[in-house]
Amino acid sequence: MNPEVVSSYDSTYVILSFAIAFLGSFVALTAARRIIGPGGRINHFDLLAATLALGGIGVWTMHFIGMAALKMDLRVGYSMTETVISLVVVCLATGFGLTYVARDPSNKSRLLTAGAALGLGVAVMHYLGMYGMRFGGYINWSFLLVAVSILIAVVAATAALWLAFNTKPLALRLLAAVIMAVAVCAMHYTGMAAADFVCTTADRQALPRGFGIITSTDLPEVVMVMSIGIALVLSIDLLTQKVLGATKKR
Repeated sequence: MNPEVVSSYDSTYVILSFAIAFLGSFVALTAARRIIGPGGRINHFDLLAATLALGGIGVWTMHFIGMAALKMDLRVGYSMTETVISLVVVCLATGFGLTYVARDPSNKSRLLTAGAALGLGVAVMHYLGMYGMRFGGYINWSFLLVAVSILIAVVAATAALWLAFNTKPLALRLLAAVIMAVAVCAMHYTGMAAADFVCTTADRQALPRGFGIITSTDLPEVVMVMSIGIALVLSIDLLTQKVLGATKKR
């Protein structure tokens, strides 16, 4: 039995993962500008919007679309337990990072602390998602590339938090969103490059079984459904902001 796993990437999903990272980043940058309200109070609606946009769409959705881009010559499943927990982890880390920096955006120590926390949260989300993979084999890790991916995550998260509170013009926010999307994708695909998949089963097309496991072919649909739910929450936030803004003008 040949343990080698032949893998490739679907370019359509790779491009889609970048587009999602860009979209989430841009919405997060826009919402982050309104996190601090009058009197220095936290606007929880915009904090939620920025958290879901960056953590839920820009990072988490991008990650699993990127996972769907990976094509291997054996059947792969994903545990919904790790998949959902990874979403919670990255959203909690994003919410903490944004709140901590928002209270004093000019404080560099706050920025570095929040960037490290958010970057580690992103890394945990990524590797927890990969831990949730189910297939007939195991993964050999390149710990050097794992370390590089974590470093990229911390640097990218720190840059994201700085950009979130220092990019007011639209053109600058668009450029910042592109930079963030490149960084998020760089972390993800570096982390993927750190994994060498080894097959230990004779039947490579055997469907992974177990509680709460979905196949790789179903993964994009599940992720998109969850992303639509996140987008609905963001839409409600934007609608609420418009209603509140209209009320204040009266």
